[in-house]
Amino acid sequence: MTTLTIDVLNDKALNLLKDLELLKIIRVRKDKKVVNSSSENLITKYKGAMTTQPLREIDKQLDDLRKEWE
Repeated sequence: MTTLTIDVLNDKALNLLKDLELLKIIRVRKDKKVVNSSSENLITKYKGAMTTQPLREIDKQLDDLRKEWE
């Protein structure tokens, strides 16, 4: 037996896989560890995580960080 991980891109493909499972050709298991990484989901997940800052403030923070390492 060989285990494969596939990404189903279309509901028709999922239906085909279900048919193959009914014919006892394959076994379909849902992996709970798989994370959907579509760009739309990532945008909603991280939207608002960072606020916009003026360039001067960012430069000051970088300078402060660099001075700490000296």
